[in-house]
Amino acid sequence: TEVGILAKQYLEQGLLVPDHVITRVMMTELEKRREQHWLLDGFPRTLGQAEALDRICELDLVISLNIPFETLKDRLSARWVHPGSGRVYNMDFNPPNVQGIDDLTGEPLVQREDDKPEAVAARLRKYKDAAKPVIELYK
Repeated sequence: TEVGILAKQYLEQGLLVPDHVITRVMMTELEKRREQHWLLDGFPRTLGQAEALDRICELDLVISLNIPFETLKDRLSARWVHPGSGRVYNMDFNPPNVQGIDDLTGEPLVQREDDKPEAVAARLRKYKDAAKPVIELYK
């Protein structure tokens, strides 16, 4: 979709997708699935997203994982993907058989822009500030 393409452009630059974009994507998808059960990972991340979510549904459970900054930075920075298939490798605990090469195709792996160490650090700082009010809302 048009809004999906817009979201992808932000992610490719290592940026968080703005509230108005990600909220529109999520609300559209969740409205289609009102009668189903689902698990969301990474949404809502901001108070605005949480308020939009609360307007369309009642949540049964919210889980917030408290993982040390350095652990997150190390794991995300070690993540590499095969662009054609989306297969994900972690160079520390799930490496490919040959470093930098996809196990199935022999094609090169790439590191997403938003997984490069400097982008990860910036993303995590922004997330920490934005997540506090969301966690408080759902306590």
